[in-house]
Amino acid sequence: MGFLDRGVEIKTPEQVDAMRRAGLVVGRTLEVLRDAARAGVSTGELDAIAEDHIRSSGATPSFLGYHGFPGSICTSVNDEVVHGIPGDRVLAEGDVVSIDCGAIVDGWHGDAAITVAIGAVPDEVTELMRVTEQAMWHGIAAAHLGGRVTDISYAVERHVRSQGRYGILEDYTGHGIGSAMHQPPNVPNYGRAGKGPRLVEGLALAVEPMLTLGGKDVSVLDDDWTVVTDDGRWAAHYEHTFTLTATGTWVLTAIDGGEEQLAALGVRFGGR
Repeated sequence: MGFLDRGVEIKTPEQVDAMRRAGLVVGRTLEVLRDAARAGVSTGELDAIAEDHIRSSGATPSFLGYHGFPGSICTSVNDEVVHGIPGDRVLAEGDVVSIDCGAIVDGWHGDAAITVAIGAVPDEVTELMRVTEQAMWHGIAAAHLGGRVTDISYAVERHVRSQGRYGILEDYTGHGIGSAMHQPPNVPNYGRAGKGPRLVEGLALAVEPMLTLGGKDVSVLDDDWTVVTDDGRWAAHYEHTFTLTATGTWVLTAIDGGEEQLAALGVRFGGR
């Protein structure tokens, strides 16, 4: 492991392999939670399922106790964008819930998020979810060795703007990841290309667009964690952790390494 450009952590291939193991725990946990999230289930029940699955997979939850956070996952419902605390809230037909999950294996982190519709939701919400997820993939696809971090940012914003009028959160961003869950550099979801640290082998980033049906302005609730839209409009959030190898792009938290989605965008798969 080395450091480059103001504390940006560069991993060895063996350390990236450990991150892949953590990423697979995260990806599989999110699939379990996607199946478990339904009307009548509380966010606290989802949290218990997540912690059990992470620990039974030989990993540790990244979020539990992180700066005092009380859950193993974040569960953000409807107008809650990110960092929702799991608890007594019972999901109802027509809700959407963002589930953010992190796991640690041998000291190395994986971090990813999905948004799940609980039964039928309005078409505009389904479209919001689609645009958010595809913006994430377009951001990852824009990354290449020798490029810059904001190439990702520009690609995310360009895709979002091409799809309609959505709010893009500016104060919450993607991030570097590795031996800690949050590291330099930040990965904004908007901005000009060609800026920020150079993209090199061994750098791992979490790309996570957060979009709303309304404006970009948000506030933090009295619990000091839950981020909600100021206008009450609903939000969606997706995230994956990825790295670049000599042969292409490797999405460490995707079960297939991102191979299918990357191929659809004309990007070489770099997994091993």
